[in-house]
Amino acid sequence: MPIARFVSIKYQVRWERKHNIPIWDFGLDLVNLLQMGKSLRSTESEKLAALLRSVRSESGLTQAQVAERLEVPQSFVSKYESGERRLDLVELRQICKALGISLGDFVRRFEKDVS
Repeated sequence: MPIARFVSIKYQVRWERKHNIPIWDFGLDLVNLLQMGKSLRSTESEKLAALLRSVRSESGLTQAQVAERLEVPQSFVSKYESGERRLDLVELRQICKALGISLGDFVRRFEKDVS
């Protein structure tokens, strides 16, 4: 999350005397807010990665077979299944097609998992 979104949070600027540079102190509120947002996204991202792995397993396919269908390296499949790589909607649609599930059904399963 860009810091610009937290304009309303009070901060203090103090000057470091030795080198005369500003030290920005946003306080613990900003840190806590950033950590809260990150953990929410992380939980949802983890559930998405788990669902992608689960659907692939249910389809009886290996990562290599999915990669072959998508015409990408196997590491691409490994990275999105581990949560290391995010997917855009077009990529998710192609993956669903390769796994034999409609994008709509996949999204319904995901919504059920995160609810």
